[in-house]
Amino acid sequence: MKLFAIFGDPVAHSRSPLMHNSVFKNLNYKACYTRVHLTDGSKLRETFFALGLSGANVTVPHKEAAYAACDEVRGFAKKVGVVNTIVNENGKLIGYNTDADGFMFAIKEFGAMKNILVLGAGGTAKALCARFIEDGIKVSVLNRSKERLVYFRELGCMCFTWDDLKSDKYDLVVNTTSAGLKDEELPAPLALIEEILENTSFVADAIYGKVTPFLKLSKDKNITCKDGAAMLLGQGVLANELLVKHALKTDAIKTYMSKSFEI
Repeated sequence: MKLFAIFGDPVAHSRSPLMHNSVFKNLNYKACYTRVHLTDGSKLRETFFALGLSGANVTVPHKEAAYAACDEVRGFAKKVGVVNTIVNENGKLIGYNTDADGFMFAIKEFGAMKNILVLGAGGTAKALCARFIEDGIKVSVLNRSKERLVYFRELGCMCFTWDDLKSDKYDLVVNTTSAGLKDEELPAPLALIEEILENTSFVADAIYGKVTPFLKLSKDKNITCKDGAAMLLGQGVLANELLVKHALKTDAIKTYMSKSFEI
């Protein structure tokens, strides 16, 4: 019986165990998936081995710490320095990132995107912005402080703090911050959010399982919105493929993972 887990702080809200265990149960794959509340990201590696895990997913705020914990990083994760999926290969931790592809899957129905504003400058923002830039999309990033914007500026994004935002017309605004997850906060001051929402066609929030104040305000303005559930499903399917080392078929993973959202 293989054991998998998701590391995060907070992590009690995570649907990942439901998603992955639905796949394992229905496809008779001998594995179990659980949650691990980890407050100190630097302890991720030792905790992984202490629990005897075969693999793990990583959520906020430990995705950059997960990168540091790995012996080797592959694919898109190597480019962005952010890991959300770890696989144990003969005692070595191999890191991957499925966030960006999961998000592109989630917003497909919005149509072609030419100009996107990303709120926040953490691990999820890094992965998404790098992917957007790769696809030739104009990207702006808004963060409370300027210190974390260096990476995004070097990537080619327009970068702003709460004090100097020059608003544009956006196809999509994405909240990657944790605002609204454990509280009723907005990802930026109300006046700024109001201005931003007046200038966008679509809104997405990486948070799922609740209507955040950001999503509620967007819906009140009749803006087409998505929470993080579709992104979660997209990245979850890709992560499961990696965790089981492609022993299960993608379509079957997607079918049973989708069913877990009905619970």
